[in-house]
Amino acid sequence: MLKKMFIKMFKKKVVVSVIVLAVIAGLAYIVNSFAKGDGADGTDEVSNQEREEAVVEVDTMVLRRQTFQKQVLCNGKLRAMRRAELMCPKAGEILQSVNVRNGQLVAEGTTLAVADTRERKDALEKAKHDLEKARVELQDKLIGLGYDGNTDNVPADVLKRVEVTSGYYSARFALRSAEQALHDCTLKAPFSGRIADLVARPHQRGDKFCTLIDDSFFDVEFKILEAELVSVRMGTVVKVSPFVDNELSLTGAVTEINPSVDDKGLVSVKARVKNTSGRLLDGMNVRVIIENSVSGMFVVPKEAVVERDGYNVVFVYNRETHRAVWTYVDILYSNLTSFAITGCERKNTTVKEGDIVITSGNLNLADDTEVKVK
Repeated sequence: MLKKMFIKMFKKKVVVSVIVLAVIAGLAYIVNSFAKGDGADGTDEVSNQEREEAVVEVDTMVLRRQTFQKQVLCNGKLRAMRRAELMCPKAGEILQSVNVRNGQLVAEGTTLAVADTRERKDALEKAKHDLEKARVELQDKLIGLGYDGNTDNVPADVLKRVEVTSGYYSARFALRSAEQALHDCTLKAPFSGRIADLVARPHQRGDKFCTLIDDSFFDVEFKILEAELVSVRMGTVVKVSPFVDNELSLTGAVTEINPSVDDKGLVSVKARVKNTSGRLLDGMNVRVIIENSVSGMFVVPKEAVVERDGYNVVFVYNRETHRAVWTYVDILYSNLTSFAITGCERKNTTVKEGDIVITSGNLNLADDTEVKVK
């Protein structure tokens, strides 16, 4: 009994000793930490790190006066420089052959199709025979009038009368008509171009054959607002790109301005561009950009301007304080990528040459925010 009580008391003392040792070790660690200054300095290090992470990194540019490409954006449609609706040779008759296909490029004079020529060839042979017969009759009449049959020695008035009475005049006209009828059985390209809308088929009857388009140049038809007419004149440079391919851009010039404003306040304009790509198609919808150079402008990328309180704002970098200065501006002109800016008249602010304008990282900036230039 005494033995069990002794063992039990011994275990309690061991547990208490362990707890006391643990408390002492913890206190020693805390005292040691304060002695080394870990608590205060560690907090400062975390604060410094958070502050460094809070500083926004930005890109900048130096404001300089330069030439701004003022742009007017329009939608237009391509029309081939020349186009012709071609009818089948001997419309309504059977085609003997069709020698082209849609999209094929043909040269001027190329044979596109041939109609059935059998009847025309027979008519031509008969006309030749009739002419020969009439020639013999002509010579007989001339001999009967006392001439030797050589028409060179016959007076013009006598020769004409004999040609009519002998049937030679009519036979010669019939031969020319037969030759023309045979020639009309062949359809040839009136100019160099591309075959489009081909509907005719060999050994079938039809009227329309195809559309021939000269797509070496395109006329771009578009409309501009009456107020934008000051930016357009004959010869004004335009850039054309199809909606289906933004990377393709062709340069042309204005060739026609319709001197009339429609009910919607729009003016029709045409420009001509050279088809250097081979990817443009007649009737294709395109984007038209009319460019005019304006010198002496402060030009910034569109990303540099943000909207605040209904005003346009840029942030100017202060070299001394390394902070962003909120600056109100007015936009004079714009194009696809840039703005031409000046100081805001209503807010009585200015921008000047040499200002460092922040061009990125400015979406969440406020006035006097500390920034870091990349």
